[in-house]
Order: sequence, then structure tokens, then C-alpha cells
Amino acid sequence: MRFAILGETRAWREDGSGVALGGPARRALLALLLVQPGEVVPADRLAEELDPDRALSAHALQSQVSRLRTALGPLIERSGAGYRILVEPDDVDACRFERLAREGRAALRDGDARRAVTLLGEALELWQGPALADLAGSRTVQAAAVRLEERRLEAIEDRVEAELRLGEHRGVVPGLRELVGRHPLRERPAGLLMRALFAGGGQAEALVVFEETRRRLADELGADPSAELVALHRELLRADPSPPVAAPPAQLTSFVGRTDEVAEVAGLLRTARLVTLAGPGGVGKTRLSVEIAAGTDGEVCFVELAALRDGGDLPQALLGALGLRENGLQMGTGGQRAVDRLIGALSDRVLLLVLDNCEHVVEEAATLAARLLATCPRLRVLATSREPLGIIGEHIHQVRPLDGDAAVRLFTDRARAARRGFTADPEVVRRICAALDDLPLAIELAAARLRTLDIDDLAGRLDDRLGVAARGSRTADERHRTLRSVVAWSWDLLPEQEQRAARRFTVFAGGATAESALRVCGTAGETLESLVDKSLLELAGGRYRMLETIRAYAAERLDEAGERESASRAHARHLLELVRTADPHLRRTEQLEWLAVLAAEHANLLAAVRRSVEAREVGTALELLAAASAYLWIKGASASVAPQAIALLDAIGDAAHGPLDDGTGGAAGGAVGGPLDDGTRRAKGGPGGGPYPDGLGEEYAACVLLAASGPDGGAAWRRHRAAAGRALAAAWPGDRPGRYPMALLVWLMRNAGEPDPYEAFALVSAQRDCPEPWVRAAVQYVLGFAPPAPADEGGVAAAERDFAASVEGFRALGDRWGTALALDTLAGLAGARGDRKAAIALTDEALALTERLGSLEDSSDLLVNRGDHLVGDDPAAARADYERAARLARRAGGATYLAAALRGLADIALLERDLAEAERLYGEALERLDPHWVKSVGTRVRTLAGLGRVAEERGDHATALARYREAAAVTSPDVLPILGLPERVMRAVSGR
Repeated sequence: MRFAILGETRAWREDGSGVALGGPARRALLALLLVQPGEVVPADRLAEELDPDRALSAHALQSQVSRLRTALGPLIERSGAGYRILVEPDDVDACRFERLAREGRAALRDGDARRAVTLLGEALELWQGPALADLAGSRTVQAAAVRLEERRLEAIEDRVEAELRLGEHRGVVPGLRELVGRHPLRERPAGLLMRALFAGGGQAEALVVFEETRRRLADELGADPSAELVALHRELLRADPSPPVAAPPAQLTSFVGRTDEVAEVAGLLRTARLVTLAGPGGVGKTRLSVEIAAGTDGEVCFVELAALRDGGDLPQALLGALGLRENGLQMGTGGQRAVDRLIGALSDRVLLLVLDNCEHVVEEAATLAARLLATCPRLRVLATSREPLGIIGEHIHQVRPLDGDAAVRLFTDRARAARRGFTADPEVVRRICAALDDLPLAIELAAARLRTLDIDDLAGRLDDRLGVAARGSRTADERHRTLRSVVAWSWDLLPEQEQRAARRFTVFAGGATAESALRVCGTAGETLESLVDKSLLELAGGRYRMLETIRAYAAERLDEAGERESASRAHARHLLELVRTADPHLRRTEQLEWLAVLAAEHANLLAAVRRSVEAREVGTALELLAAASAYLWIKGASASVAPQAIALLDAIGDAAHGPLDDGTGGAAGGAVGGPLDDGTRRAKGGPGGGPYPDGLGEEYAACVLLAASGPDGGAAWRRHRAAAGRALAAAWPGDRPGRYPMALLVWLMRNAGEPDPYEAFALVSAQRDCPEPWVRAAVQYVLGFAPPAPADEGGVAAAERDFAASVEGFRALGDRWGTALALDTLAGLAGARGDRKAAIALTDEALALTERLGSLEDSSDLLVNRGDHLVGDDPAAARADYERAARLARRAGGATYLAAALRGLADIALLERDLAEAERLYGEALERLDPHWVKSVGTRVRTLAGLGRVAEERGDHATALARYREAAAVTSPDVLPILGLPERVMRAVSGR
């Protein structure tokens, strides 16, 4: 069970159903036991708290306890002279809140602001009212309530701090004003409000906040502001207001040398739109780009390409770096490719795009950069690569080794970090740096060895190992060979267990947590710490990472050791365990927390899927994709795996008319089950004669759905849809649940535009008695689309009941994605029956959820919907929503969502009788719509009807009627009432 004391005391079961606790006395009794779960509360204290005026008798207390036991089961036990409740702390919302708040503050302290926002948001969402509300009169519990309320305030402040670090200054100002109003003597909110206002250009407003705070402190406390607030005030007085800069990756070490070079490249970027920092590995290109980006006025997007293994994934990597989802709540992309979304998102944006480590995807990086620069006139690109991109307009800045003095300063700086009080003869240091060709990475690796060697020993080893003579400058290739030798030298000094861990670490993409690294590398924590000490690994933000130059060398050693297959399989096994563990949590209250966990492992997931597909390990690839499917759909990232899903289906398709088994106990062309295959699975056809391995029919169906989410997935969908439908039906027979509940709902959405959508509807609706509560909530959502009953005119009343039940089901589980989906549809029905107030409230609630999920497209869609509800009563507010929706859609690069916003603005223009502007906007909306995507139907009908009304206003009735009839051909008559069209247009569209 789970319990709540942050607000009214409540309890509910694992399936989300509530527990009837009884009257106030029993709720208060439960709250007293939950303040410190697992600890004994004396009976006399319980009696006094429950009845402070006249002590409750022992018999009466026992009676209350017995009744509570009847509701909760044997969770409450007698212990000595008191009682205790046997629940895990994390099952109580107050304990869970405190844990999440601590973790959020730790993430903020470690510089991981995005994770801090997620954790702190999750913590604050648990509050439903004042702490321990059922014990408001309790004196002894008051201290716990005060402590919790103080932690709540601190968590709010921490979250605002994290949001400010992410550049979200505009969004936090209203909440901070309210917070300062409620706590006028609390200085931290005042300081945060000053920072937020200043970041938005409101320097004067920020100074006013300081003065008001100073006056209140003096009048009410006779005190002066703290030193921190005074320092902030002075900083604001000295500073010039400027737009916020998106911070490049935080650096753990000082930047030595190249100050003039930073200024030179920054100046070049003011006139050139593409600058490439070129040079050999280890020369310092990445660090130089970070420093240049940090000093850039305006917005910066830093994209690390080192972990990218396939150039075809470059557009998706950029979308991810820009914080954009690939699709929204309705799962559709409208056929829009990732490149088109990028162009849409960047077309009007002033941005410096930093593409770091392009050399292994140089052709794809060049093609994409050229297209973006040609179509996005306000975009600038700074690339780092071992070779130029080779496109027109590129300005190449050759990054060379440090000059002698800078190299000595770098070595000395890093040596002092490795050994406190380090001093050495500058001539010896200069000789070491010269032997390393003054390459920054080589210098840092050598300096790290001073933890275990003295300077003379280090110099001697370098001379002996590298055979460096007093020569002049070398060519780039020779410098590269020297760097390789330095890495080899550092490698050879490692003991075998550290070499093994380092080479196995190369299978990770995008870094790894300590737990992941320990599992996959098969090593101990001390080994990882030693590799960090020796600069072979970096540790930042709770994740281990490896520099690409070192990774390339270690990967060669992995191949030499013959361990690549075993390491890759260990990596896939670990990822599969992780996504399987996360899957049920993605449909529960802890959804945001687990989404953040999986988002951090997204690159690793893609790498594991790619390797499994390339190795034709069909079973492993299917299981990975299916287990991760809920995360991918909720996150809007399903298109990122669509190419691999398509490739996997192509491999499976070879077995459509026969088994893959070659008769030797394995699978022709590669293992079917892969590393997790127990030897019993064979791809001889699944239930219903499908081409997938036995027992993996549901995984196969999920793969088909993921393949269909990409712009090139149409052929795979048509080829595999029927077999996937049979597999899904076999996995969900109606009397027992399958493994992947979300696949059912996505299956219905994907089949909405097919000639026989009722088969999918029947499959999902048959699960109404499923023991899985999320499925029952999904079924209620699906039932809302059922054909109306004869007694229910229009089917609206029954649909509203079903959608409302779906909202409650999803909400009870804590699934924001499902709740937003159902709220959106429910709001549409409320608007259709004329209850605009309810429609707006429902849309606002859905908007709050999509913003937590980080979906610009869904927020844009909902803003358009809210504008449609507002336009009849408040056209100015509707216009504001349409305009904001258009801005979000442009930022997200969502053409279809932008089309909906333009249609709304066209409606406003028509309302104001600006026919030329209305016609222009309607025309632009039509150009952006994908006519084959079901999400576009409503917008297309309204746009065509709007063009009809423009023609009517001009007296061109023939054109108007043609437009109305064109609209009628797009959708069915059943849909028209929901669109809210005027009655005369309805008659014309329906041909009446």
C-alpha cells in the first residue's frame, strides 16, 4: 500500500484504488503512526493526541486500532506499550518527499540542474495540502509539520534555483512573486526573484525588489539584509542587462593559455556563420570550443557527437540537444523528418550551434550543417573536427599545440592538482612538454602520473618510452602518433584489472553511472576511482565518461583481447534489465523520476539496440525495443529507434516463409535470441504463424509500432501490420494481461486511419476486466470513441463518462502522459457541448502535465485548443494563446502544430474582417499540414471551412460551397459536431 500525510491522510492499494479509512479519529491515528513509519508510538500518547480533552481509554483506542486494521490488513502491530505500522518509508509520501528533495538538492550541488528540476518537481507534486492536516490541533506533531513545511519551502527554492540555471527565468517570475508575498522576510526567494528579473532584462525591477526587502527587514526585524543579498545587489548595480546564455558543459579544471585564440575565433564568428576548429586528437579543440561558447552573447546549443555511432542519427541527436521531442501525445510525426523539424525549430532562432567531434560523421555533419545554414539565416555553427567539413562558406581555424610557456603552465597546474605543493625545475617540465609535442591531452595524462611518480622518474620514463629527440616541429600525423604513444604509455602502466575495466568501458555511449560501469565492466569501485585518478576516466554529475582519444585506443585493446562480443552482450543485458525495471514505474507516480533515469541512458539504449540488430541477435533486439517502448512513446522519442526497428523487421522478414533455424541448434546468420536466449527460442513462427521468434510475439508487435513512428516506416507497417495484430491479440486474449500495456493504446492510435480500425478497437476494449489498472484506464479512454448507443444522442454523454473515468484512472496511478491524453479529449467534448469554462479548466490541467513532460508540441496543441474555447468570449486571450502556440511550434519544428496555430490566428483575422490576412494564414496552414496524418484532420476541416467563410464574406458563394464540400470529404459526419463549426457551415459541409 501507499500512504499520504501531506494533506488529508489517505491510503491506496497498488492498483490505485483508494482505501476507506473511516472518520477523523482513524485518519488521525493512521497519521500519527505514519509520521515515523516502523517506529513504536506509545499507546498513551496516541490516546492523548486523539482525545486531548479527556484521555481515550485503552479499550477505545484498541477499538480504533482494530477498525483501522480491518481497512489496512495486518500492517499495524502491537509492540510493547504501543503500536507501529510496518511499511517502507518510501511508501509514505512525506518520507518519499524528503528523499527526493535531498536527491534534488544534491543534483543541484553537483551542477546537474535538469535532474534537480525533475527530482524536486516530483517531490513537490506529492503535496496535496498542509502537512498532517488531520492532526492540526496536535501539539506534539506540530514540530514534524513545521519541519516538513520548511523542507517544502526549501525544495521550492531549490527547484527555482535549478530552473534559473537552465535559463527558465521568465517562467519562474510569477511563482517567485507569490512566494515573496507569502514570506516577505525570507531572503532567498527575494534573491531568486532579483536574479530572474535581471535575466529577463528587468534590472530596475530587480533593484526595486531589493529595496522593498531591505525596508521590510529594517521595519519588522530591525535587521539589515544578509551579506549574500547585499553582494547580489552590488552585482546587479555593476552589471549590464543582457540576455541569458545557455551554459556550455561545465569544466572541472582551469583553462590555461589560448586567451588570444578565444578572442580571435569569437571575432571570426561575428562575421562568419560556419567556423571549424580543426586539428589532431588531443590538441584541445573541444575545450577551446567550450570557452568560446561560454563567452558568446545569446543562446548556445552544445552537441557532443563523440558517442554517436551512425551519422544517420545526427538529426535526432540535434533534436535531443535542443530539448525537442520527436512526436507528441498522439504519437504522430505527421510524416515530418527530423531534418525538417530542425529547420522549423531553427528558422527564426538566433543561436550558436556547437557540433563537437564531427570527424567520425563528417559527411553527415557537413550535409546537415550546409542545409541548416542555408535555411536558417540567424544560425551560426562552430564545429570541431580532425578534418574540415569541406562546405562552401566554411572558415577553418587550425588548432595547434600550446606554445612552450602555456604548456609549462598547464603541466604545472595539473601537477599541483595531482600532488599538493608540487614544484619542479621549469627546464625539466619544459623538456617533458616538448617530448609530448605540447599537446594538452598528453600533458594532462602525464601530469596525472605524478600521483605515483616523481618528476625525474616521469621525465626518464618519457625519454625511454617515446625516444623523443630534440627535433623541430613535427607534422600533424607525427603528433598524432606521439599522442597515441602517450596513451599507450599510460595504458601500459595500468594493472591488468584496470586495463580490463577501461577497455570494457568503451561499449558505453554517453557515459555510465557507477552501478552500470561496475556491472558491465565486471570490476570494483576502487578500480573505477583509480582510473579517474589516472585521467583515463572522468567523473562529473554522477556519471563516468571517457575522452574519445582514450576510447579509440581502449576500443582497439578490447578487440585485441577478444572481449567485444562479451562486453557488448553485458551492456545489452544491463540495459535490458534497466528498462524492464523502469517500465512499470513509467505508468505510476514516479514517472518523471524514471523518465529522467532512462533519458540519461538514451545513447546507451540506442547503442545496445544498434549492436543487437547488426549482430542479428533478433531476440535481444526485440526485447530491448519492447521494454523501452513506453519510455520512447512518453518521451516522444520513438522515431530515434525507428531505423533500427525497420532494419530488424527486414531481418525478421527473411523468415516470413520459413524458420531461421539452420538445423544446427543456432540461427542462420546470427543468434535468434542473442545473449539472453536460453536455447529454447527459435524463430520458427510465433502464434498465428508470425515470423518472429517463439514467445516474442508481443515484442514483435511493439517493434512494428516503433518502426511505423519514423517517416520511412510506412512500408514496414504495411508489410507487418497484419502479423503484428495477430501477435498482439494472442498476447492480450482478454482473460490475462500481456507484458507491454502501452502497446495496446498505441496500436489503436496507429490503426485509427486504417480501413478496419474497429479490429483494433475491439482488441483494446476486450481488456476492460484486465487486472492491470493502467490497462483499465486505457480501455476507458478507448471506449470513449465507441459508436454511440441509440439512446445517447451523439454519444457525447457516454463518451464524457468514459473519458472522465480514464482521467481518474490515470490520475490515481500518477501517469501524467495518460492523464493529459484523456484530459485533452474530455476538454474537446466539453467545448462541443458549449461548456467553455470546463473545457478551459481541463485544458489548463493537461497543459500543466505536458509542460512537466517537456513537450513543446503538445503544449502548442493544447494552447490552440484553449484558444478555440476562448475565441467566442475573449478573442484577445485566444489570439495570445494562438501566438504562443505558434512560437512553441516553431521552436519545436512541428509543422502540423504550427499549422493549427496559424489556423487559429486566421480565425481571429476573419473575426476582425481582415479577409486578406485570414486567407493568407489559412493558405499557409494548408501548406504545412500533412493530409495523411489523423492528427491533421480537425485542423484541415477548420481551415477549409475558414476559407469557405472568407469566400462567403466576399460574396463568392460557389467557391464557398466548394470549400465546404472539400471539408466534408476530409472527415465523417460524426466528427463534425466536435469541431464546433457554426450550424450553417455544418449544413453546408454535410450537404443539407
